Amino acid sequence: MKELVILSGKGGTGKTSLVGSLCALAENKIMVDCDVDAADLHLIIAPRILEDNSFIGGEEALIDSDRCTGCGECLDYCYFDAIKPATDSNGQEDGRYRVDPLACEGCAVCSYYCPDDAIRMEKVESGRWYVSETRHGPMVHARLGIAQSNSGRLVSLLRRRAREMADKNGTGLIIVDGPPGIGCPVIAALTGAQYALLVTEPTRSAFHDLKRLLELTGHFRIPAGVVINKYDINPEVAAEIEEHVAGLDLKLLGKIDYDQEVTKAQVAGTTLIEYSDNNTSRQIKDIWHRLTTEIEAIPEGASNEDHKITGIDGV
Repeated sequence: MKELVILSGKGGTGKTSLVGSLCALAENKIMVDCDVDAADLHLIIAPRILEDNSFIGGEEALIDSDRCTGCGECLDYCYFDAIKPATDSNGQEDGRYRVDPLACEGCAVCSYYCPDDAIRMEKVESGRWYVSETRHGPMVHARLGIAQSNSGRLVSLLRRRAREMADKNGTGLIIVDGPPGIGCPVIAALTGAQYALLVTEPTRSAFHDLKRLLELTGHFRIPAGVVINKYDINPEVAAEIEEHVAGLDLKLLGKIDYDQEVTKAQVAGTTLIEYSDNNTSRQIKDIWHRLTTEIEAIPEGASNEDHKITGIDGV
């Protein structure tokens, strides 16, 4: 079993649209949407949920109004301004305090310093994660709650579940739609993978973020290839990206035209490969052919687990 993670240094490069088409082309695979902060692969894959699970990502402070004396110690120590005056049934402040759950970061400082033991920490549901069936096979995905953290931990959970399913079913490939950027969720999606496909576009900001992403894959010594999406909107920058990739002795796996058919496919809730057999679809098929050649060249059992950050499951 091999794991392919598809990343972009910034949002909006067309990564998930490409992932959907690759999933339509791949066989014997499990799909994982690890962009848990803004999951959207499900919009073009149409999953049918089989398992619906709670994700407990942290804790939240809760003040016992019967024990609160209104001393204000918690107010003084709360760095996140999550302690607010409590009000009675008439909306008047009653001299005690409450916790704003949207502002609370679960640091527990208020609980530690409360002289009346009126504050306890309670585990909270930070999101939901799912195992689904789709027209292209099994899919593991999630939705992180509003203002919730620990997305790196949720990403690790999704990948772990996908690996369990792959081992059980003899699946040959896991395709991971990773989050944008280079932060903790990206590291959680990348570490331990056998290959990384990096999707960029010919803009200065995307080129800048691609360079940072290449530094990250290089740090973890994960083989990587690059695709330039919408390359024809700025041929000059596209040429600079090609030159940079060649200078790093990496492979440019393909270039994709800017194509309004992609948007039409999204509106129809499907992938471009299924929606249209045009030149852009053929470009994506060529990319998939080159990509499978790269993945198949990786020796069986090859792993980058040695480069996994200690404690990544707790990010």
